[in-house]
Amino acid sequence: MTTNAKRGNLHNRAAAVLLAVCAVFSSASALAEATAIYAGKLFDSESGKLLENRTIHVVDGRVESVQQGFAKRDREKLVDLRNYTVLPGLMDMHTHLTYEFGPRTYMETFTWNPADFTLRGVDTARRTLQAGFTTVRDLGDSGNVTISLRKAIDAGTIEGPRIFTAGKSIATTGGHADPTNGHRHELMGSPGPAEGVVNGADSARAAVRQRYKDGADLIKITATGGVLSVAKSGQNPQFMADELEAIVATARDYGFTVAVHAHGKEGMERAIRAGVDSVEHGTFMDGETMELMKRNNTWYVPTLMAGEWVTQKSAVDGFFPDVVRSKAATIGPLIQQTFADAYKRGVNIAFGTDTGVSRHGDNAREFVLMVQGGMTPADAIRSATWNAARLLKVQDELGSISEGKKADIIAVAGNPLEDISELQRVKFVMKDGKIYKNL
Repeated sequence: MTTNAKRGNLHNRAAAVLLAVCAVFSSASALAEATAIYAGKLFDSESGKLLENRTIHVVDGRVESVQQGFAKRDREKLVDLRNYTVLPGLMDMHTHLTYEFGPRTYMETFTWNPADFTLRGVDTARRTLQAGFTTVRDLGDSGNVTISLRKAIDAGTIEGPRIFTAGKSIATTGGHADPTNGHRHELMGSPGPAEGVVNGADSARAAVRQRYKDGADLIKITATGGVLSVAKSGQNPQFMADELEAIVATARDYGFTVAVHAHGKEGMERAIRAGVDSVEHGTFMDGETMELMKRNNTWYVPTLMAGEWVTQKSAVDGFFPDVVRSKAATIGPLIQQTFADAYKRGVNIAFGTDTGVSRHGDNAREFVLMVQGGMTPADAIRSATWNAARLLKVQDELGSISEGKKADIIAVAGNPLEDISELQRVKFVMKDGKIYKNL
């Protein structure tokens, strides 16, 4: 054998030994990160049924398997939830992590810097996760703060839910998300696509492409007037059909879904016909609108908490500017009845709260309002798990406790199918296999 051949054999043997050592360490690491969760009751979000006595095996942040009975493997850490109800991590499809409405909210535009909104977001993200919400859609910020929050959470720098963010939402001039509404004339300026204000199809396309450049995950538009903006109408249509079609077509090119704030019927129906993915609020939709949504597979995100909250605050003298107060008193009380009608008609419903209007961490109040509106507890939970994952188009990764999916798992002490308010008292939170709240 030549010297070169001997050297080659030695190198091969050394490489084989190194690979074997790496395999041992890799195996040991996997075992060290393995967890067995004993679930006395387990909510199957795909079927809506409650299963009993299951063991969930979690390895490297994912569900390796779910087995009947209780059977811990060697070197697995045990989380004993035999006296609890275990569910997939909850998913809120309409949040605003950098906002939390209060008496000085309208002044924050002038007095707060992006860093102030960021620091608030750090706190609200932590509260949201502690409440059992492991995934959220954020549907509108300023300064792309939630894009930075998403990056920090993904890097493990701060604690919070998995964020899918729209960045700055898109409006028309004077529309619900025009950031200069209510300003004196010399401060209004003329915001454009980069600031989320569009006029015409070309401008609309530019705004979508800017969101892609910014690093957003989806598109949010305000197709009608809204309640809390300092503008007269809460329901008029605010996009033309060609603008909506340009936004949806461009969004598809970039792999974006499109969420649409809408209260009024006409603006809502224009957006549905254009092919948007979800309608948020939907206050003045009627039976015709609901049938259109069903034909177009459009999701409905009700935000009942926002309706309840603005109704309550509209009764407080001085809390809202007069132009906002009248809209809040008119629109707020209607949302729950719209939801009840949509549920009866079989519209696809995904859970969303508009939290940031109300207090972050109180998101599960929405479940109580949904059940009061006629939804079964099982369907309410499915709206925040399996349905939400389908809306996000991530059902292969999230939305149920199933083999191969991310280990987002929560637990409550009672049975939420008997008392839905149990979801307001989450005792255990795991996201990506890491425990953030323990018994």
